[in-house]
Amino acid sequence: MSISVGIDKIGFYTPGLYLDMAELATARGEDPNKYLIGIGQSRQAVIPPTQDTVTMAANAARQILTPAFKADIAMVLFGTESGIDNSKATAVYLAHLLGLSSQTRAIELKQACYGATAGLQLAADYVRVHPAAKVLVIGADVARYGLRTAGEVTQGGGAVAMIVAANPQILALESESAYHTEDVMDFWRPTYRTEALVDGKYSTNVYLDFFKTVWHDYQQQTHRTIADFDAFVFHLPFTKMGRKGLRQILPEAQPEQQETLKAAFEASQEDNRNVGNLYTGSLYLSFLSLLRHGQLAVGNRIGFFSYGSGAEGEFFSGRIQPDFRKGFDDAALTRLLAQRQRVSVAEYETIYRSQLSDDGRDTQLAIGEETASYYLAGRQNQQRQYRQR
Repeated sequence: MSISVGIDKIGFYTPGLYLDMAELATARGEDPNKYLIGIGQSRQAVIPPTQDTVTMAANAARQILTPAFKADIAMVLFGTESGIDNSKATAVYLAHLLGLSSQTRAIELKQACYGATAGLQLAADYVRVHPAAKVLVIGADVARYGLRTAGEVTQGGGAVAMIVAANPQILALESESAYHTEDVMDFWRPTYRTEALVDGKYSTNVYLDFFKTVWHDYQQQTHRTIADFDAFVFHLPFTKMGRKGLRQILPEAQPEQQETLKAAFEASQEDNRNVGNLYTGSLYLSFLSLLRHGQLAVGNRIGFFSYGSGAEGEFFSGRIQPDFRKGFDDAALTRLLAQRQRVSVAEYETIYRSQLSDDGRDTQLAIGEETASYYLAGRQNQQRQYRQR
């Protein structure tokens, strides 16, 4: 008899600063509606020097890891394209910060924004064979395109942490999935750059083409139609991208279901709209936003479209479980987003330029205003200095 495996708990963290997109538009000489409506973003997370992918992941994982859960973690799978070392995995730093057992596999996964989905699927396969084990899956990134670039409005950052387990509280993954990979130069970041390179219009077209391809392949595998779904969640580098994806398949649904699917999408994009691009975590923040703001019922089938430029896409599905609201701390997440402080465009630009230098010199960061449980204090002897409150 097969066991149910999927997402048992989910946590999210983004730093306590944000930039208003209307203010950025005005500063860049643009109509604010170009950003608010045309891109579909209202606020963008601003990442201070004291936070990076490791610390954000630790702060997200802290929300969901009890001592009992820590003892059961067999593996940490860390999806990111903002790694801090070309050799040592972010997962190793994270496992140490969290105090996990030394008998824990810790691996970093990279394929643009697809990395966390690779981690989720590998974790599910592992738990199906080892049902007593739990796997911590991370999607954490800092999205950087550069000041005054075309991609500036789609920056952001944060981390999503998920526990994958048997008999999950939130979502039971279904075994079928469809995936597609091509060598596409729509987005890339060479090792000598801290900012990504992107062909925005081309990337949007590839995203939409990949979605159509994997959705069709999934239907061929499963013989399911759009009528079998209650909601779809998308990788959202900016919310308008997912809206375009959904519009491609809406004509397949009856009018009443179209309205249901559109309402679910609006719920799924609410948090992303106020955080910005998480790269690997964007799809899972969209799912968390649906859990928080949507009208879900036990047994609802959710479709997931994961996309990582370069390019790899996957469509898979899962069913909402009876105790799904116990798998995340809605009140804490609401406070996290509501208590952030707005920074001016000038302050954002200063923070953007204040990241750790790439020359390896010793650095002590100003940590006086840092309130997160885990933070980066600086660098000494070419080693990042992580701290815990």
